Amino acid sequence: MTTTSLITLFKRDLNALKTEINAYTNEDLLWETPKGISNAAGNLCLHLVGNLNHFIGAALGNTGYVRQRDLEFSQKDVPRTQLITQVEQTIPMIESVLASLTEAELQETYKHRVFDKPMTTEYFLIHLAMHLAYHLGQINYHRRLLDT
Repeated sequence: MTTTSLITLFKRDLNALKTEINAYTNEDLLWETPKGISNAAGNLCLHLVGNLNHFIGAALGNTGYVRQRDLEFSQKDVPRTQLITQVEQTIPMIESVLASLTEAELQETYKHRVFDKPMTTEYFLIHLAMHLAYHLGQINYHRRLLDT
């Protein structure tokens, strides 16, 4: 079933996100944005947690999560421990919501119009997994550039 694979991928990459955040030897570097870099690793972490809790938790799991997208990019100096806690809280939510979805629900049109045209829930979940992987790569590169 698609959801089993998606759960595995989300868990893998969210655990990798925790590893990346913990790998910064200087916590202050999580919030650095040198010339040519738009987003700090800390902000990307906040963005990923907000994105998943909004589009999976609230939209599909009715968790009641209320996204504050602007804060994902404007908030600074959130302690590393708090970032890790947010990631850790996202993992069981992903598992629970995705495990509850049926094959029929995956083929339904996703309830929010995110792109120019309607898409299935399955398609959008795959997009979200790729979005996570994309930003995870940015965080890895950010860390290796700054934390040498």
